[in-house]
Amino acid sequence: MAGTQTELEEYLAGEIKKYKGIALPLKAGMLERMTKKKLSCERLHPNPADEFCHPGVGPSFRIIGEYEKKIRKAMLYDLDPFEEPVMVEKMHPDGYLILNGHHRWAAAMRCGAKKIPVKIVNLTQDTDIEKILRRSEHDKRVSLDLDEVVFGGEGDELLEKPLRFPKSHFYRERLVRGIPALFHFLAVHGYDIWVYTASYYSYDYLKHFFRLHHAHVDGVITGTKRKVEETQENREKKERIQKLFNSSYRQNITIDRTMVLRTNPGKREYEEYPLSGEAGSWSSEVLSVLESFEKENAHE
Repeated sequence: MAGTQTELEEYLAGEIKKYKGIALPLKAGMLERMTKKKLSCERLHPNPADEFCHPGVGPSFRIIGEYEKKIRKAMLYDLDPFEEPVMVEKMHPDGYLILNGHHRWAAAMRCGAKKIPVKIVNLTQDTDIEKILRRSEHDKRVSLDLDEVVFGGEGDELLEKPLRFPKSHFYRERLVRGIPALFHFLAVHGYDIWVYTASYYSYDYLKHFFRLHHAHVDGVITGTKRKVEETQENREKKERIQKLFNSSYRQNITIDRTMVLRTNPGKREYEEYPLSGEAGSWSSEVLSVLESFEKENAHE
């Protein structure tokens, strides 16, 4: 299948036309996400919003060719040719939408590979965000970047203790020290806690991860940089959600490693509260800023 450049381009066009107007994301169950490690290439569908599928932009046949060489060499020696799984999302009416890994998928098809490793994720959908906002009873929101602020990297020394085995085998991320205490303060003082990530984590994976750390989160937005098809319906959804955010919260607070930023959507005002950036004092500095906000609110 899709053995030449022309054949691949024709195949992409046919797939996009076939599912246009009928495809929509579905939630995959935990058992499905944990047991289905490989899928046939035919069950994976190209993402029409990705540049890979845009005529004149992608795909890159140079990149596909490089993957082909690796796959064919590995297959020659009966080795596993795939180092990383293709990220996919379950979709209606059948199969899985490719989120990341189009070139590896195309190379696998051109090499005649029967199956390709996948990671099935449940990304946060617009309907999930709307439900959270409509259910919310709070008028204050705090948002944090999961990758840059909440999760610690290799160079971070001050981290929360890892989960005990066997949970640590499934949940390998580490929280920056002080995150559970910070989230507890926010929950007690009536803040909705939203975390964002550009990574393709499953929504339910992150919710459960935080519960295991005794840290509650209200909103989880995953795959923030994923490609979304530019349609009138999607634009209207985006505008509707932004209006919901603006009407739901009178105060928005963004926390990063070096600053706390407070904004008022109605007045379009913002205030910056710098932090020292020192890992050992980060959480206590953030709490001090938040405590000052609470004192202000008490005198209003």
